[in-house]
Amino acid sequence: MTQLNTPYPSTAYLTGFLRSRGVDAVQEDLALALVLKLFSSSGLESIQQQIESEPTKRRSVNVRRFCEQFEDYRATIDRVIRFLQGRDMTLAHRINTRTFLPEGSRFEALEVYADRHEIEFDDPLGWAFGPLGLQDRARHLATLYLSDLADVVREAIDSRFEFVRYGESLASSQPTFDPLAEALAAPLNLVDQMLRDLTLAAIDRHLPTLVLVSVPFPGCVYAGFRIAQAIKAEHPQVFTALGGGFVNTELRELSEPRVFDYFDFVSLDDGERPLMALLESLRGERPVQHLVRTFVRLDDETGTSQGTIQFMNHPEPEVAFADVGTPTWDGLPIHDYLSTLDMLNPMHRLWSDGRWNKLTVAHGCYWKKCSFCDVTLDYIGRYSTAAAGTLVDRIETIIDETGQTGFHFVDEAAPPSGLKALAEELLRRNVTISWWGNIRFEKSFTPELCELLEESGCIAISGGLEVASDRLLKLMKKGVSVEQVARVTRGFSDAGILVHAYLMYGFPTQTVQDTVDALEYVRQLFEEDCIQSGFFHRFTCTVHSPVGKHPEEYGIELIPLPPVSFARNDVGFIDPTGVDHDALGVALNKALYNFMHGVCLDADVTSWFSDRVPRPRVKRDFIARALRGGKKSHSK
Repeated sequence: MTQLNTPYPSTAYLTGFLRSRGVDAVQEDLALALVLKLFSSSGLESIQQQIESEPTKRRSVNVRRFCEQFEDYRATIDRVIRFLQGRDMTLAHRINTRTFLPEGSRFEALEVYADRHEIEFDDPLGWAFGPLGLQDRARHLATLYLSDLADVVREAIDSRFEFVRYGESLASSQPTFDPLAEALAAPLNLVDQMLRDLTLAAIDRHLPTLVLVSVPFPGCVYAGFRIAQAIKAEHPQVFTALGGGFVNTELRELSEPRVFDYFDFVSLDDGERPLMALLESLRGERPVQHLVRTFVRLDDETGTSQGTIQFMNHPEPEVAFADVGTPTWDGLPIHDYLSTLDMLNPMHRLWSDGRWNKLTVAHGCYWKKCSFCDVTLDYIGRYSTAAAGTLVDRIETIIDETGQTGFHFVDEAAPPSGLKALAEELLRRNVTISWWGNIRFEKSFTPELCELLEESGCIAISGGLEVASDRLLKLMKKGVSVEQVARVTRGFSDAGILVHAYLMYGFPTQTVQDTVDALEYVRQLFEEDCIQSGFFHRFTCTVHSPVGKHPEEYGIELIPLPPVSFARNDVGFIDPTGVDHDALGVALNKALYNFMHGVCLDADVTSWFSDRVPRPRVKRDFIARALRGGKKSHSK
């Protein structure tokens, strides 16, 4: 499970590449198919039957409400899904009456909005959508409705259910395969059975000899293994291979034989070269020992399933980024994705609203110095570019295929020079698109460049401010300062481009004072309209980052990991500051949520914290002075 509004790009990239090399490749999005099957009139009937089959099981408030209003849910679900797919837009009028959809606990948040904005409850969303925001208002209500139903599934069918992070605790940084193996050995629940049926139907349609399963995040792993389990049970002759971001990050030391009861091959990093080698091996054109970046299980002479795991990595050159070809969405139901609207913030909505064509401007990160980042891994450490003309060729091909002109550039950090060249090429060729992507807030993004990017179709950018503290930014090796970030982000905002800031708390040696100061900087950035959206991440130390590799340079001590045969990524550490960052995180996220809705921007930031904290050392006009070119002043 990744997103409801757009397909994850890995299959589109690999399908396009394989077809360019003459391979008969097709793709399926079983995650979307599962959601559409589960959240349908027949799916809700199955959920209700499952609940009624266990009359003695204690029911939550959400489940009881679902049962009481079941007929209303069954009568509306198919229409709501079509509305969120953009197929029945006039339904917005009915949805906005607030009498058409059954309303569960998620709708209670509307009262909070009304209280915060002093709005009469007969129009609690008027502040967000006004009198004419018909479609967006209805999409928000429909999203709350869908979230209510997801709560029912989680509380009545599968406690691990999430739209985005399904059962991620079974896989994320799990040193052994045992939790996942136990879950996979359990009888199929309703969601599992639906996924199995969809998997086998896809196999019957395509009759593949090799199935590739991409698991970009820990929340995709359980379903990925269930897919492979179904294939091996019914079609043992079909080869299966596992890859994706989770594998590249967490399974680099894989030694668990049981994984290979589900997958014949597990490949690391970019898939193009390993797949070409694997296909040649399956055709008998190269020995298994000449696979590239691929784990295999070699059974012993008795043929038992407990053979040894070997990592085959025959040295071969990478496929250059310029040569990977154009991704294709052929085979994916691009008109079936759901545009949801959960956060009432113009920038934040982009992650769930709209079907974006995902594309990469460059491979890897041109900076690759940040101490918290997995800079030692290939997807960040190997920087490779393509000419602007090549990128625009790909863009035009994708528009011709999909008929859609929205693009999300999913780079680790798109290079300023590359974006400048891309913008100039788009304008030269008069190619009209809307695009957004991730950058570093570096001084190369001048106001003039921001205006050029906007002219080429840029509508939003995101970037890492992390801990808004010059001391910690220097320790992180971000290569930026708070003043610089303020000027760069204001340049984007002045050009009419929305700005999202990735924020962080809990970095090594971060004190309570650092946290309070950082929140004051963030408040001022919102107040001065430098940023319009943000998200606070809890810092996690990973084994592939500079912090994880050289903890002594950051004043911390790593907690030894247990023996690992499966996933290895996050590592705990002891910080001598002893700060309770989890408690501070509650205040940070509460404040940020309000800032994103334009609320309490003039409040004292210490008021967000439940415990006594020091007052900020930052002058309340620091950012305003920085934007005016005033003299730097960090203390009162």
